[in-house]
Amino acid sequence: MTPEQFVGQTAAFFVFSLVAAITPGPSNVLLVATGAQAGFLRGLPCLFGVSAGMGSMMFLAAYGFGSIVLAQPQILLGIRLLGAGFLLWLAWKIASAPVGDGGNAATPRPAGFLGAAALQWVNPKAWLVSAGAVATYLPGGDSDAVLQAAGFALVFVAAALPSGLVWLVFGAAAQRLLRSPGRQRAFNIVTGLMLAASVVMILR
Repeated sequence: MTPEQFVGQTAAFFVFSLVAAITPGPSNVLLVATGAQAGFLRGLPCLFGVSAGMGSMMFLAAYGFGSIVLAQPQILLGIRLLGAGFLLWLAWKIASAPVGDGGNAATPRPAGFLGAAALQWVNPKAWLVSAGAVATYLPGGDSDAVLQAAGFALVFVAAALPSGLVWLVFGAAAQRLLRSPGRQRAFNIVTGLMLAASVVMILR
C-alpha cells in the first residue's frame, strides 16, 4: 500500500468513525443524561470511558479477537444478556435519580469511566460495527499487528471524543432548562426510557 493509499484509507475510516460515534445510541443517551445530571466537568470521565471502551474494542477486533467473538453464538448470547441487564440498570438509575430545587441537588452521574467503558463491551452491535470496520478499513500488508491495531484504535478514539463531546455539552446545556424538580424528573424519566428502549435493539 502506497502512502497516499494509506492516508486515504485512514481518512475514510475516520469519517466512518465520526458517523458511527455521533449517531444516537445507548452511549450518547448516557452522555446526555450524565451532562444534565452531573454537568460538563463531572461528565468528562463518562466521555473518556465511552471513547476508551470503544477504542479498546476496536484494538482487539483489529488484532483478530472480534472474529472469534462473532463466531461463537454462546458468547454473543452472553453479551446480549449482559448488555440488556446493564442497560436496564443504567436506565433505572437515570430515571430514579434524585432531583432538587433549582437544579442544584448533588446528584450522582449515571456512570463514570468504568461504567461507560463497560457499556461498549456488552453491546453486540458494537462488536459487529468493530468487526465490519476492521474488514473494510484495516490496512493489509506485513505491518506489525500490535502497532496496526493500536493505530486503528487511536483513529477511532480521535473521532469518538469530539462526537461524544457534542452529546455531553448538549446534556450540560440542558441543565439551564431543568430548574424545577418537575422538569428534572421528567427529563430523567424520558432519558431513562430512551436507554431502556435500546435494549430491544440488543436482544433482536
